[in-house]
Amino acid sequence: MPAEPRRVARVVLLDPADRVLLLHGHEPDDPFDDWWFTPGGGVEGAETREEAALRELAEETGITEVELGPVLWRRRCSFPFAGRRWDQDEWYYLARTATTETRATALTELERRSVAGARWWTCAELTGSHETVYPTRLAELFRRLLDEGPPAGPVILETEIV
Repeated sequence: MPAEPRRVARVVLLDPADRVLLLHGHEPDDPFDDWWFTPGGGVEGAETREEAALRELAEETGITEVELGPVLWRRRCSFPFAGRRWDQDEWYYLARTATTETRATALTELERRSVAGARWWTCAELTGSHETVYPTRLAELFRRLLDEGPPAGPVILETEIV
């Protein structure tokens, strides 16, 4: 991977029932090549990762009433999407909300072509699912988060190259 990957902030958003919100994405020209992922995206300009996390969450879900918590996990990843390779340094922030209704308010043109919706998942649903989810260990990480609470510091996840 290149020395300077795209800086990304993601949100592990939990509702009052301890469900996690995931977005349903797919290749823009192939809705059958699909996966689930946490809200978030690239840091823009001089914004902090925290600011990027909150902005992306608002744009992708319409949810603005959140309590942003600590960074849970960090991961480097590289994957093909929309005809190019994306090399990213992702930070996953814990957040809580009482709002469970989602409505994308400011998707980019690429996101409009590749994000099919959102869904709240219980830990059991995520653990039992055969769907593709990123990061790939999310079910295990989610279970540990619910059982033990947030880690004392960010857990560095294995690099994922797809």
